[in-house]
Amino acid sequence: MNAAAWQAQSLLLGYPDEQLRSRLDLLRRVAAALAEPVGAPLRRFTDHLERTPLPQLAADYVATFDHRKRCCLFLTYYAHGDTRNRGMALLRLKQTYAAAGLRLTDEELPDHLAVVLEFAAANPDTGAALLTEHRAGLELLRAALRDAGSPWVAVLDSVSATLPALGGDEHAAVARLAAQGPPAEQVGLAPFAPPEYMPQGASR
Repeated sequence: MNAAAWQAQSLLLGYPDEQLRSRLDLLRRVAAALAEPVGAPLRRFTDHLERTPLPQLAADYVATFDHRKRCCLFLTYYAHGDTRNRGMALLRLKQTYAAAGLRLTDEELPDHLAVVLEFAAANPDTGAALLTEHRAGLELLRAALRDAGSPWVAVLDSVSATLPALGGDEHAAVARLAAQGPPAEQVGLAPFAPPEYMPQGASR
């Protein structure tokens, strides 16, 4: 049943629009068929969608996910920050998707949680491995949404309920990420060449 849950979660983490509203009955039926820890949070969130005007939903979505760095939906950001390593992680994700026959549009980044969940719904084994690989980021996002009082925390509660319980190492990784934040890029060429080989004015 995880595949059905991941597909529903993927839709619910997209930008709220009329198309999402038109799928509410279907999403409710899916949530009702899921195990309680997975389905109950989704039912709470679909109730919120139904009673909240669409313009307010859209404004809340932007305020939550576009204006708060701690509520970032792009999973590789948590592991790599805005570093060059993140580019390699994005490339690996694209290659994983391509090997399974999924081609993204130029507008879609492969690490957006809604995209990862959509992939997982169609490729449960590989998708579960990807979600588990990014578990620390998922849990940090979940905690940030809870701290912000965001209704979207219900969707993250549902995602977490589809994954194995956190182990000791994962708890430590979440705590470390919460304390230190994502990695920062090492600026300059110092790690790659001695100063005499650096261009004039390149050092900072």
